[in-house]
Amino acid sequence: FTFNKVEIRVQPSVKVKNGSPMSIICRADISKNTDFQLKHNFTIFKDGKLVFMTVSDKQDARYEIPVAKSSHTGDYECTVKADGKMSFSSSVYVWVAGMTKPILTADKKEVLEGEVVKLRCELPEEVPPLEFFFRKIKTNSAPKEKRVPEKNQNFSEAEYYIEEGDHILQFDCFGKRQVRSGWESSQHSNRTLVTVKEPFTNPTLITRPSGNITEGDQIEFECSTMVAQMRGIEIIFQKNRTILNSIRDEKFLKYSTVATQEDSGDYLCKVEQGALSKTTKMNVFVSELFPKPTLSASTTKLDENKDLILNCSINSFRTANFSIVRKSSSGDILLKNSGVLAIKVNVNDTGSYTCKAEVKGIVKESKRVRINVYAPVSKPTLSVVSGSSEVVLGKPLQLICHSVMGTPPITFTFYKGDEIKKNVTNDTYAMFLDEDIGLNDNGGYKCDARNNHSSGVKTSNILNVTVIVPIRDASLGSVPYGEVEVGSDTAFLCSVKEGSWPIDFKFFKKTDREILLHEAREYSDRTIWHKKTMKRKDTGTYYCMASNRASADVRSRPITVSVILAAWQKGVIAAFVLTAMAGAGAVALWWFLHKKKKAKGSSMEMSGSALAPSLTSEKLTRQPSDGNYYSGSGYIEDNENHMKSTDESKGPDLESAEVDYTEVEVSTLDPHR
Repeated sequence: FTFNKVEIRVQPSVKVKNGSPMSIICRADISKNTDFQLKHNFTIFKDGKLVFMTVSDKQDARYEIPVAKSSHTGDYECTVKADGKMSFSSSVYVWVAGMTKPILTADKKEVLEGEVVKLRCELPEEVPPLEFFFRKIKTNSAPKEKRVPEKNQNFSEAEYYIEEGDHILQFDCFGKRQVRSGWESSQHSNRTLVTVKEPFTNPTLITRPSGNITEGDQIEFECSTMVAQMRGIEIIFQKNRTILNSIRDEKFLKYSTVATQEDSGDYLCKVEQGALSKTTKMNVFVSELFPKPTLSASTTKLDENKDLILNCSINSFRTANFSIVRKSSSGDILLKNSGVLAIKVNVNDTGSYTCKAEVKGIVKESKRVRINVYAPVSKPTLSVVSGSSEVVLGKPLQLICHSVMGTPPITFTFYKGDEIKKNVTNDTYAMFLDEDIGLNDNGGYKCDARNNHSSGVKTSNILNVTVIVPIRDASLGSVPYGEVEVGSDTAFLCSVKEGSWPIDFKFFKKTDREILLHEAREYSDRTIWHKKTMKRKDTGTYYCMASNRASADVRSRPITVSVILAAWQKGVIAAFVLTAMAGAGAVALWWFLHKKKKAKGSSMEMSGSALAPSLTSEKLTRQPSDGNYYSGSGYIEDNENHMKSTDESKGPDLESAEVDYTEVEVSTLDPHR
């Protein structure tokens, strides 16, 4: 045998109304090679969970559900096993439409305002997750709804606060569940009726007198209520947001005061018990008994030691008690119990003044009047902030103008020459910054100071400043330049292109370290340093530096000075060298003739012996007179070696010495002799 297919069907359809019967049928289509009986094991699953299993000889099985509920909604499939073989059906989605009606219960049937009602809504045949909706239904108003999701249970609870004005209330609930096509809602539950009682009545607020109220009248407020239970009751009386009086565990509250115009406004009586409160409002108008007084001054700005008159008055009202006060941070200072005050002022009288008027115990105060008393400014002092009257060319100059005396505010004016540069209003001083000082800005700064005193402007002394020009382009030269003979004098000249005097000059010789040789301060743009008796060790590199009060050292380019031998020193060396060369030549000539004589025999020996003395004598006698003699090639080589060794022996002091050359006559021997 073999399984052709396994299929699953739903009767009457895949959408079943809640409460109707429903059947899940599983059928196996099997082919056999002969007719024989098979045992079929049928298993039906809902959402992957086993819900039905049976064994049958038939090729189909039926899972009967007499009353379908929403919990039966889901995916169904079945498997069939027979003699070791098994086959599966495809899944089918079954929707049981509609939900069971929820059941609502309340923990109280009768409550007081301010209390809480707890509700419980249950869907007994439904399976979570579910959503519950509670409704508070009040006459002539829309229901107030609360949503409570439940993931693990088929019931939910909610609490409702009973507010003021809730007299007869009804509550119901319904549930929702999510299905494949969306959300499905249940019917609404039964309605539960809850009766509400007042724990206390709305408060009553009255005033005495109840009619026209005028400033100075005694006004009394009374706030009362009726309560069912006194415990926890509180009465609060307030104007706008300000609490004027309060009382606990009482039915009445009283508050009285002398009426003023400021007492006009809205009053509130509030009764509280627990979370419940009830209020009553009342508007009160207090008529004006007399207007606020007016304070006038003869003048508001005046010099010290001048007369000031203050006058306090009320329009069309004369019978009042007046007083004039000065305001201060520590409180009012009474100056006079009168409507008129005349004083001779000083600077300490500067401040704010008011006057007060009293009628029938009602005191009113005028607006403040500001009085300013001025002392004259003293002559200002103008100075440089750094303390020095010198400024470097191109650098900023900061000045300060200061007046020791004078009532602020003081206006300071800065001048550069006759040109106004800046106006500053401050208390006792002001600053001015001249950002770029020029070469011709050597003076002419001054400042003015003035305030509201009638004495007018005070002017400082003129401030002169010295402009320091920085050193620019230092250079060094020498006479003679470049080469100097040993023992002679040299003059070094250091100069600058520009710079304010005095200038400090310094001369240095550069070796492995810098050596200061000479320094001088000059009221000039140059200086000369005479160095006496130059020596070979003075050969080297020299430079100079120049500086002035601008505090910037400027260095010249270096020059090289070579100290060489004097002319007479060169002559001595040349004479010494020539004498040595002549001696060496005589010896060489003698050796040469002596050797030749031996080689030519006896005949030549006689001639040689006669010639040699005469020739030698002749040459030796000529040598001191002109120094010209012939010495041959041997002499030249020896002379070169001798000069080389002499130069080497001189060391570094003779490296730059000059060499003198002398012409030499060459005598040729007579070949016949």
